[in-house]
Amino acid sequence: MKNFTNYIGLFTDHYEFTMAQGYFLDGRKETKACFDYFFRKNPFKSGYVIFAGLQDFLEMLSEFNFNDDSISHLKRVGFNDDFLDYLKDFKFNGKIYSVKEGEVIFNNEPVIIVEGNIIETQLIESLLLNMINFQSLIATKASRIRLTAGDKLVMEFGLRRAQGLSAIHASRAAIIGGLDSTSNVYSAYKYDLLSSGTLAHSWIQSYGDELTAFRKFASVFSNNCVLLVDTYNTIKSGLPNAVKVAKEMEVKGERLRAIRLDSGDLAYLSKEARKILDQANLRYVKIVASNQLNEYLIKSLIDQGAPIDAFGVGTNLITGQTDAALDGVYKLAAVDDKPTLKLSENIEKITLPGTKKLYRYYNGENKFYADGILLKEENEIDEIYHPVDINKCANVQGLNKEELLAKVFEGGKQKMKKESVYEIRQYAKERLVLLPEEHKRFENPHIYKVGISKKLLNLKTELIKDLKR
Repeated sequence: MKNFTNYIGLFTDHYEFTMAQGYFLDGRKETKACFDYFFRKNPFKSGYVIFAGLQDFLEMLSEFNFNDDSISHLKRVGFNDDFLDYLKDFKFNGKIYSVKEGEVIFNNEPVIIVEGNIIETQLIESLLLNMINFQSLIATKASRIRLTAGDKLVMEFGLRRAQGLSAIHASRAAIIGGLDSTSNVYSAYKYDLLSSGTLAHSWIQSYGDELTAFRKFASVFSNNCVLLVDTYNTIKSGLPNAVKVAKEMEVKGERLRAIRLDSGDLAYLSKEARKILDQANLRYVKIVASNQLNEYLIKSLIDQGAPIDAFGVGTNLITGQTDAALDGVYKLAAVDDKPTLKLSENIEKITLPGTKKLYRYYNGENKFYADGILLKEENEIDEIYHPVDINKCANVQGLNKEELLAKVFEGGKQKMKKESVYEIRQYAKERLVLLPEEHKRFENPHIYKVGISKKLLNLKTELIKDLKR
């Protein structure tokens, strides 16, 4: 199997090479370009998105080149020899500005800006979209689960239901979104994450009876024993046998850590399990629940008073249900320092022109109030305008603000400090605290204000008029 890191330059769509070759043969390899990355709609009917995938993207970008084998492949595909000679020495030498990984972001604002020659900025588009869209989607789903679960332990169990190797990045994103651990041992190794797991029904089936299976497991894992109690009958078999083993462990000076429910009516079964455990003076034994959980089911369980201490989430998280993708896009905003935009019959899809900056404004309680998109040369503004409905505006005069975009890549190298996944998770947690509660509502969250400066609005209006003449 060929080492993927040696072929990252090929990790792009065919049409990116087609356009790059076209630019090259047209003598435009030095043409300057500026692209914006943004997304149009919050997933999961959420009020926000957790920005994730940046560090992975930049690390892969550092290795984005073309070895002899890659060049030979592109030649077989039919690309021009002169263009391929150009690619032999290719590396991304442009500049990338981005919000911090773990940042709370919103739709229709540029959270990554890419500057460079038109070939290099074009070729990295697919890699950027692949890394940022997917990890931001999963991190946002995980964040919703975390907000719902409160302080309860939440584990990511999604490897076996993921779309191939996407599970690797999904585990990372799940931790950034707020989960505690992953079942994916490779992801834990790669990203220095905490891995965890219990046992499968097959362990219990492999022994002649459930009680023997429990005893054998407890003898091997006495310091971290979690028993799966629903293989045969949770109430009549699993729980009574778990109680027997727990009492046998107490005699040895050991403790059963938890029981796990993986099927059935989790609210009812957890209440019955808690009653049975408490009656046996096993109040210290925790209850773990899994089985197709998502933020809605977890909320329902908590609302019903289910005495569940920890949740294992898999399929719904790892596949980003009910939104299979974040609709992040990468759009050209300037060519040779000349602003440009994309028109559309759908007015919401008309892009914002020019090289821009992004400010976040704070209200009087030091909470997030609004984000303003300004042209690069702007600084102080009094109002921000709705990008589509210009009759809507918000006053930001005198409000405290911070610039969200910082240079993270230049000259083929990262310019930001590498952080652990748990450090990024902590940053996301701290930023979410600053987001007012109405934007974090589980259902029908309040829409966060994202507006543009008057100068940017005027530029957009003039360019639209010019293009329609």
